[in-house]
Amino acid sequence: MPVAHRAALVTAIASLLALTTACHRTSDANAAADAAPYVRTVTVAPVTASSRALSGTVRARFESPLAFQVGGRILTRQADAGQSVQAGQVLFTLDPIDLEQALRSAEADLKAAEAALRTAQADFERFRQLQDSQFVSAQAVERAALAVRQAQSGRDAAAARFAQVRNALGYAQLRSPAAGVLMEVSGQPGQVVSAGQPVAVLAQAGEREIEVFFPDDVLPPPAGEAVLPDGQTRPLTLREAAPMVDASGRTRRARYTVPNLPQALALGSIVSTRFADGGNPAAAQAQWRVPIGALDERGHGPRVWRVRDGRLEPVPVRVLALDDRQATVAGALKAGEHVVALGTHLLKDDMRVRELAR
Repeated sequence: MPVAHRAALVTAIASLLALTTACHRTSDANAAADAAPYVRTVTVAPVTASSRALSGTVRARFESPLAFQVGGRILTRQADAGQSVQAGQVLFTLDPIDLEQALRSAEADLKAAEAALRTAQADFERFRQLQDSQFVSAQAVERAALAVRQAQSGRDAAAARFAQVRNALGYAQLRSPAAGVLMEVSGQPGQVVSAGQPVAVLAQAGEREIEVFFPDDVLPPPAGEAVLPDGQTRPLTLREAAPMVDASGRTRRARYTVPNLPQALALGSIVSTRFADGGNPAAAQAQWRVPIGALDERGHGPRVWRVRDGRLEPVPVRVLALDDRQATVAGALKAGEHVVALGTHLLKDDMRVRELAR
């Protein structure tokens, strides 16, 4: 074969091998791209750092746990949770048998003490008359006077015990101390309760408040605004704030007075609240709103997964507020960036992903 033909053949074979290699590389790249999982992402939305939105609960100004002043077995229950009650209305009764027996015993003790006092007084009068006739000594009269004083003390003690037991019989009926609504009722007929054990909680009629739970690093502001379900607003004024952070929820409880709440807004209703955030140390940080599902806490603290050029990178964040759908966080994010909204427990650093169309 001529040299020229042989060189042309070698060149053709080399070109074919290069083309085949390029095709393989392209196929591998396409296969790798096809293997990248799809993720649903959202665009992070900035939050104005000058305000904070939280949920609040409508509560009564006075919520009184109700309990018997004596122990015993509950005989009847005459009210249910959610029922409106009037002041003095009987809610529960205890079995009075033991209390009635105790009252009869105390009454018998009182009668015996009164009889002993009358006897001691009669003896004293007799000894005093005999002393006038010099038939007994002055010491005997003094002993009789002492017996009278002891009998008087015994009568007074028996009278006090009788009054106490009589009052205890009256305590066998648990009455509502004020008009209101029963929020919780835990006592049941046949249940044995001790003195002071709560069996119901009464939300007294009258003034109502808004209860709000703040993150542990936020001091409850002195004022705010409540947004009612119909869109109306009411001013909020701080009445009291818990001095300690709740250990289970890591929150601070605060109660706000609110004027002219509509009567149709039932106790326990949820309303939106807004507060100035100027006193919050985290207010100076950039704040962002992301879905609850975007938070990932797998032993590394709270973080979200940012998508850049088809790859994932974790971004540590600080959770400032939560509700049932969204979280407000502070972290090194920028407006317009995309973060993974769901399935964060399956993600890894520098993992290649494909975004679903939004």
